[in-house]
Parts: sequence; structure tokens; C-alpha cells
Amino acid sequence: MTRKIAVLTTSRADYSHLYWPLRDLAAHPEVDLRIAVLGSHLSPEFGCTVREIEKDGFRIDARIECLLSSDTDVGMAKTIGVATLSLADALGQMRPDLLLLIADRYELLAPASVALALRIPIAHIEGGEISAGAIDDAVRNAVTKMSHIHFTGTESARLRVIAMGEEEWRVHRTGAPSLDHLRRQTLFTREQLESRLQLDLSRPTTLVVYHPVTLLRDTTQEADALFAALESLPEQILFCYPNADAGSRALIERTRSFLSRGRQGRLFVNLDSLTYWSLLRQVDLLLGNSSSGIMETPSFALPTVNIGLRQEGRERARNVLECSPETQSILETVRVARSEEFRRSLRGMTNPYGDGHASERIVRVLTTVPLSQELLIKYPTSAAKAPA
Repeated sequence: MTRKIAVLTTSRADYSHLYWPLRDLAAHPEVDLRIAVLGSHLSPEFGCTVREIEKDGFRIDARIECLLSSDTDVGMAKTIGVATLSLADALGQMRPDLLLLIADRYELLAPASVALALRIPIAHIEGGEISAGAIDDAVRNAVTKMSHIHFTGTESARLRVIAMGEEEWRVHRTGAPSLDHLRRQTLFTREQLESRLQLDLSRPTTLVVYHPVTLLRDTTQEADALFAALESLPEQILFCYPNADAGSRALIERTRSFLSRGRQGRLFVNLDSLTYWSLLRQVDLLLGNSSSGIMETPSFALPTVNIGLRQEGRERARNVLECSPETQSILETVRVARSEEFRRSLRGMTNPYGDGHASERIVRVLTTVPLSQELLIKYPTSAAKAPA
């Protein structure tokens, strides 16, 4: 019997993680796939990445205009409200059998709340993680408690979701679906990537992926040390756009100012997943505070320097070095990350976030979990029972 499964994506980052689940759901003979996009996907300022989804051959069933042209926390809060109103109509009309959400963007509070009111079961990817320095952490935990099926990246995350009171039959360790790109696609060679990006990657290159620290009152407070440290680094420096959070425009302007002073480097508004993964294979270092530095760089044993509070508490592989948001701490940690001794220590390492088979595991559960009343009724762990 065909089941209607809706998937919601808010940004370039989560679409990269959802690409292979979407591919596999679209190909499944018993799935009626519906896709809803919102947030920065529809913003020209952030690259209007909905076009990338369409270019990949997916049909967009709902476009939720909700992102305010703002750089404040008030703008973020209002975005949640606008998204909630619009999603009430969109999901109320669509009425999927399941709604698939991923990760921890603040916008996810809107679809989770709407689905809860409409009695639509929620499946959630990447619950059980920790990022203590961002509001993402509270969002992720809230969505976990509103969800009915859970797909975690690591065993520690699975156990953490169960410790939150979720019944074990609901919680599946699948790995992170972003890692499926590495197994299922052929990455660009250095020559292809250089031609595509108009770059010389034979010279030392650092990739900076840095976002506002949304739990701080001044969300760009820790960026002062980062940019001061960058002034002392001689190599080519590439930047990816930050998330559309309070403070993102200030970070973008600061990056442009840095590059305008004759520094060798580039700022990319958006990189598709294949280009981004190919770049991770070619650069010498990732510097910043992005979950990508934690979850994806281990697949390449890429030295990664994680700065400050934002990802505090998240499970790490041994390629990730921590530093405080102070200039000297950043520079000293970069020195260690560049050392031949450290690079040698990474040989043979594995990525704790999965093996590249996450999508098939996720789709198997989504297409077989019983769509009975018991799926919606969540019992305390002591009274747990699986649906018939």
C-alpha cells in the first residue's frame, strides 16, 4: 500500500544530508514523496538554493516563504511564527502519513509543532547529538521529544535518545546520511575541481566554515579571534557562507572585507554537495565551528580545528582539535594540525558517524514501520511496547 511521505528541507546544509534519502524515497514503488522547502532555500541573498533541488530532478510540492530579511534574534523568532502559519495550511492540505525532518535548525520548531497538532507522525534524523553552544541543541531535543521515529548518527546518540525516555523500538542507529555521498558518488579530481571553481589547489589551502554562535547574546563575539588569527595565516583561505542566523550578515561583511585587502581566497555563497565533498578531499585544513567539521571531515582524515562554544559536547573523531576562541589558541592549534606528526596519527582512522549506508536504512524503516495508532502514542519507557 502506497504511503505518502513528506520531507522538509530548510537550507543548503540539510538538503546535502537529505539528498540520498530523497533519491531512495523517490525511487521506491510504494512511496508518494512530497517535498516542502522553506527558509534560506527561497532567499536570493543566500543563493536561492531551491533551484539546486529542482535541478536534481525533484518536484517541489510546497514553498514556504518565511525567512525575514533580518540579522537579529527577533527576526529568527518571527521566522518561526511565519513558518508555523504557512505550514499549517500546507501540511493540513497535504496530510502525509509521515513527515521526515533532519537535524536542529531553529525553523524545525514550526513543522514539528504543526505536525503534532495535525497528528502526523514525525521521523527525525540526527537526534541525540550535542552542540551546547547553540540554540540548535534545545531545538534538536525538543524535536526529538515530538518525534515518533529516530535515526541517529552514532551509538552514543542512540543511547542518549533512549535515555530521554524514547522507546527502543523507535530508535535506529543509521549513521549520518551525508556520508552516503562518499560511497555513492565519484568525487571531482583536483583538476576538475580547480576548473570548476577557478582555483589553484596546489598551494596550501584552508577552508573556513564558521557560523554565528546563537546561544551568545552577541552571536559573532567569538569571530574576533578567528579573523585576527586569519590575518597571520599565509595560505589561500576559502570561506563558505554562514547559516542564516542572527549575525550571519555581519560575518559575511567581515569576510568580504578580509578578502578585499588583497588576501588570496574566495567566499562561496553555495557549494553543491559533490563540489563541497570534493573540496574537503583537497584542502589541507578545515577551520571553524560547523558540524561538518565534526561529522564529515573524518571521512578524509582532514585535520580540523574546531573553535569555541558552538559544537561543545558533540562526539568527535581524532582528526578534530579543539581550541578556545582566542587568537593565540587558534594559531597554536592550527600549528599542531599542520604538523606531519599529527597527520601521521590520523592514518587508518574511521568516521564514527557512519559507513555510507544511512539512506537505505532510513528508507527501510520509513517504508515498513506500521502506520497504526500505536505509532502516535508514546509510552513511558517502563511501559514501552512496539506496535503490532
